[in-house]
Amino acid sequence: MDDLPFKILGIEHVGIAVSDLTKINDIFGNLLGLNLSKRERVEDQGVITDIYPTQSAKLEFLKAATEDSPIAKYIKKKGEGMHHIALQVDHLQKALDYLSKKGIQLIDAQPRIGAEGFKIAFLHPKSTAGILIELCEKG
Repeated sequence: MDDLPFKILGIEHVGIAVSDLTKINDIFGNLLGLNLSKRERVEDQGVITDIYPTQSAKLEFLKAATEDSPIAKYIKKKGEGMHHIALQVDHLQKALDYLSKKGIQLIDAQPRIGAEGFKIAFLHPKSTAGILIELCEKG
């Protein structure tokens, strides 16, 4: 096996596409006792995120901010539910360069800024067994 030029540090969050953040807060906040740590609008992704930390990872609920955003299109096509898994890495650009050389199709060849100021990039699900994977590095 090749020596990887990066390390997976853990699951940063699971992204879940939803239509109604109020219902989510009723379930995950009021019923299950998780605290909403942050609501953020990420303009370039056309999304509003609600983030609920747990002891080991976060739940990131994604609501479309516009009718033509990727999340709106996803919900129309597949319905609400798990959208992606985010893995935290120590060196995002090294990971992208390595994975590209290994034939993985990248949605983002260069990192961009996502929620909470993380540098992020997505791997295309056509190359990852149908799973949308987000790689992220603390900014």
